[in-house]
Amino acid sequence: MGRWYTQPAMGEPSSKVGFADLRLEVLKGPREGEVFSFVDGEITVGRDPSNHIPLLDSLVSRHHCVLRSEGETFRLVDLNSRNSTFVNGVAVTEKVLAPGDQVRIGNSMFVLRTADRGSSTSAALGLENLGESATFILKKQDALYLRSDTEMPATTRTVKDLRVLLGFSRTLNAVRGMAALEHKVLEALLEVAPAERAALVLRQSDDDLGEVRGWDRRLGPNQSMRISETILRRVLEENIAVVSNDISSDEVLRDAESLITARVLSVLAVPLEVQGRVLGAIYMDANAQGVRFDAELLELVTALGNVVALAIENQYQLEWLGGENERLLQELDIAHDMIGESDAINSVKQFIGRVAGNDSTVLVLGESGTGKELVARAIHRNSARAHKPFMAINCAAITDTLLESELFGHEKGAFTGAIAQKKGKLETAEGGTVFLDEIGELAPALQAKLLRVLQEHEFERVGGIRTIPLDIRLIAATNRDLKEASAKKEFRPDLYYRLNVVSVKMPPLKDRRKDIPILAIFFAKRYAEKMKRTIRGISPEARGALMAYDWPGNVRELENAIERAIVLGSTELILPEDLPESILEHSGPDGRAATALHDGIRDAKRKLIERAIDQAGGNYTEAAGILGVHANHLFRLIKTLDMQPKRKRA
Repeated sequence: MGRWYTQPAMGEPSSKVGFADLRLEVLKGPREGEVFSFVDGEITVGRDPSNHIPLLDSLVSRHHCVLRSEGETFRLVDLNSRNSTFVNGVAVTEKVLAPGDQVRIGNSMFVLRTADRGSSTSAALGLENLGESATFILKKQDALYLRSDTEMPATTRTVKDLRVLLGFSRTLNAVRGMAALEHKVLEALLEVAPAERAALVLRQSDDDLGEVRGWDRRLGPNQSMRISETILRRVLEENIAVVSNDISSDEVLRDAESLITARVLSVLAVPLEVQGRVLGAIYMDANAQGVRFDAELLELVTALGNVVALAIENQYQLEWLGGENERLLQELDIAHDMIGESDAINSVKQFIGRVAGNDSTVLVLGESGTGKELVARAIHRNSARAHKPFMAINCAAITDTLLESELFGHEKGAFTGAIAQKKGKLETAEGGTVFLDEIGELAPALQAKLLRVLQEHEFERVGGIRTIPLDIRLIAATNRDLKEASAKKEFRPDLYYRLNVVSVKMPPLKDRRKDIPILAIFFAKRYAEKMKRTIRGISPEARGALMAYDWPGNVRELENAIERAIVLGSTELILPEDLPESILEHSGPDGRAATALHDGIRDAKRKLIERAIDQAGGNYTEAAGILGVHANHLFRLIKTLDMQPKRKRA
């Protein structure tokens, strides 16, 4: 690196122009009035302090350009700078300079002189406004107040800006609500900038530039404001800050209709970016001749934009969390008869909260005994139809001929025994909810009629010719796989898709074991009150047996088991011996039976079964006959007792 020094501008007579005779005089910028001489034939310029001429200017790259002496010529090389280097107003990448050439780097203007040209000032050359008419850009990563690797200069302007930023942050931290936030931001911007108008533009989507919230210094807040779409799109799409102080001289902006119509002369726009997302932009303009937006203001507003973006993002998050919290409370604050605290059952409760408020058809899936009808009743109870009838029909419990009349009603004389007109369940439930349980068992002819009800909202009674309009909500339930059944042509695919608008699957009791003790206590209290018995709880051994069992009959089987225990029990605790034998035969997780008594019973059963199989020569059917039980029961006992008896070969 060449050594350099500064000196006051002064004349030095010389008969020959060499690098020692050249001076680089600063006409405008942070180093205005300084003159740099070349000692080793090279000067580097940039924002980094390691340069010969360090310039504290956001428009200057860290290593912007280098000026080299090459014999009797003098060459300037741009180091791939962000905002280019200009020689006599033209951007260059490399240029041989001559005395008198003017070099613009960011907001600084230099002139190359020979020593005998004497001193000069920017005023003498008429350069007071040089650099102010250009359009500049600033990337967030290069913003002075947002960099962590740059030592902050302790200038009066910097100290003032940092105080503004601190006060601005405190103000926004105390604001609640988007409207109040926008008001404070625009008010603060007009306090620090000489703009006549300021606006916040909050983006709605990539294609929608967003709504403009404007503030006119003369007219006040909540004013309409024309925005240059050309500038705004560049700021939003390229995530850069832009300032222009002479719209008419800018090739890109001078044809912008919005700027021409409003007679705008100066524009400053800064992106609101947080975590890689551009939320919108700050936009300010002025049409007064004396107003200029300088580089320092661009730095400050860019930093302010960073604070604003974080505040807006936080406000969005608060609003979203508030809405989500309200939605979840509404979902959980529902009337229902479902007992349990497991994640599985809480998901079902949330589903009820989401679908109860609309009229969509609901399909409830799940094994028998899981509580599908409870879901249907809860949806009805929490809907706008709650004051209207709820009709529950089990499609598998009624023959096809009777079910048609039960659903749709019939006219007098429609069939033998139809001595009077009768309204069906659908018609009786007008305005309310109809729950069709085991809909997978519905006959094909009834499937077609039900499809018409769902599509046309009308039906005809059996034997009737008059079309009757119908307003009901349908909730269906099944333990069958309707999708598979429709693929096998066992269920109408079009009806399946009409039913399966929204669906929920009820979890089997074995998948919500956390709820087993809760349900057991609930049923124990219910039946104890009904039978006038005092029950203090369930013994640990009985609780262990309940938890170890897989409950193929689900909640219904658990309810029956507890009712049996209340009926047969003789103490204030439910004991293992009060429970059905099928539950006690099931081993616990550790492989032990619930009690010592039942250990002995299980061993005795194993020996009896093994002996019978031996006597039958390995024939299970004959062994079942010896034991006096059905062969299916024998197989179930073998599985329950974890036996693996070997068949004897003939």
